[in-house]
Amino acid sequence: MSVYYYRVVSVNPALDEIPAVSHFQIVSNAFHDFECAGWESVVAAYASSFGSLTTQAIRPLLDSMRAGPGVSLLDVATGPGYVAATAAERGAVVTGVDFSASMIAEAKRRHPAVEFCQGDAEALPFPDASFDAVAMNFGVLHLGRPDRALREACRVLRSGGRYGFTVWAKPEETVGFGITLGAIQTHGNINVPLPDGPPFFRFSDPDEYVRSLVSAGFANPQVIKIPQTWQLSSPDSLFETIRTATVRTAGLLRGQTPQALLAIRAAMGSAGRAYEKAGVIELPMPAILASAVKP
Repeated sequence: MSVYYYRVVSVNPALDEIPAVSHFQIVSNAFHDFECAGWESVVAAYASSFGSLTTQAIRPLLDSMRAGPGVSLLDVATGPGYVAATAAERGAVVTGVDFSASMIAEAKRRHPAVEFCQGDAEALPFPDASFDAVAMNFGVLHLGRPDRALREACRVLRSGGRYGFTVWAKPEETVGFGITLGAIQTHGNINVPLPDGPPFFRFSDPDEYVRSLVSAGFANPQVIKIPQTWQLSSPDSLFETIRTATVRTAGLLRGQTPQALLAIRAAMGSAGRAYEKAGVIELPMPAILASAVKP
């Protein structure tokens, strides 16, 4: 039976009944392969739905790494290339890397002047001390071995180089995830057979951020929260976005019975209406940004 990767943080009092998952459980290659395969088929849906949200963290992320003219920057888990393109606009010398061939193709299509290549965050295809800065915008959430990816980022940085990565805040703060997980917990089965993966909200805890960065070889870690708002066109948009533009949670939804899925969809739509303003759903979705320096 799969371990449910969201259990690390409660969404509502009912979830307190679920046993906590260790932050450090060993995961298999199955999760890596599951994520990699999943992102091959959701490129367009992700760009059209999450793009307007995840790009809100780019400016503070690049500011934390002092990305500017002449800085050599690696954008890990580049996706459609949003961070890489923005860094290039600032004058940085940029390379974007992603384990999804489809995402790399989309990034090249959108930003033909930027260099992109396929590669794994847990085994970066670059020599030691290759870059002045390494960025990862929400990418660590999709890795089977995130600590290995942190060590790889440290390895390819030059001494004095800066690293920054973002994740979502806790689900009670990231309302879209809180609504989704609460609806599944109430109306569906939270333990469907999926590959075991690291807890999704592991790095929502600033102390865990700091511990992990220091363990990976970084110094002077700093953590800030970035306010973000996700605008959706209708109450039903949240369910459709989660279903078509994610990998982990989409797999969880696919494991529900038809009856449960209908109830989950209705519950998510009803909860979303509480955030409607002038015909638009506005969900608070803050991010956590951590940055550090390679000694």
